[in-house]
Order: sequence, then structure tokens, then C-alpha cells
Amino acid sequence: MTDDTRSRRSVLAVGGAVAGAAALSACGGADAPQQPAQNPPPAPSGQSLTPLASIPVGGAIPVQFADGRQAIVARPEDSAVAAFDAACTHKGCPVKPEGAELTCPCHGSVFDAASGAVKKGPADRPLAAIPVRIEGDQVVTA
Repeated sequence: MTDDTRSRRSVLAVGGAVAGAAALSACGGADAPQQPAQNPPPAPSGQSLTPLASIPVGGAIPVQFADGRQAIVARPEDSAVAAFDAACTHKGCPVKPEGAELTCPCHGSVFDAASGAVKKGPADRPLAAIPVRIEGDQVVTA
């Protein structure tokens, strides 16, 4: 083997390793946002999120804060509500309500809509809770 052949192989090997590393860092593409923050910024107290009547008992709905942050508001019982940051704790994709569960369309994690607890991974941490209360006919931040 000539020195010229070895040089070309070295360049190809290094180039392939760089391309492989770039491909791995992009794994997930547009469906995999960056890792979510552990503690989302607190919502201002008393901010109305949704009318209570818009949430089915035993279900949940997506809502959005004025700053654009997405959340989920659940109604496990007629007079009880819970809210969670919508960012999946695996890779940050927004979860979607499906009855009494919240599912991540990116990688398949499933969370309990009433508690935010992980029911199925790959996520291994519960959704970040957002304190809420019922005020009149509205669900507001606590």
C-alpha cells in the first residue's frame, strides 16, 4: 500500500467518524426537541387557563400560557383539576391528551393524566406539575 493510499483512507475514516457523530447528534430530528428544563418557570398566580366545563371529567386538554408555553389541564374528578407542563421528560416533545392518559407522539412515553406519573417509558420522570385551582367556572394557576 502506498503512502497516498493510506492518506486517503485516513481522511475517509476520519470523515466517516465525523459524519457518524453528526448523524447521532441529530438523532430524532425535528420530532425530538432538546431535553426539557427540570423546573419550568412558575406561572403567575390567578392566570385563567380554561373554563372548567371545557375539560371532560376523566380527561384532559392542552392549553397555552400567554408566553407560549404549553400545558395540559386534567379533570380526574368532577371537582378536581391538575395541570402539567406539556414537555415530555424524555426529550421535550409536547404530550397529547388521550382520555385518562397523556402520550408522547415522538417516542411513545405514556403518562397518567391525573398525576403526571410515568406509565410507560422511555421517559423515567413524571411531568412537571403546575399548581392550579378551580375559581368560579375557571381553572386558574394557584
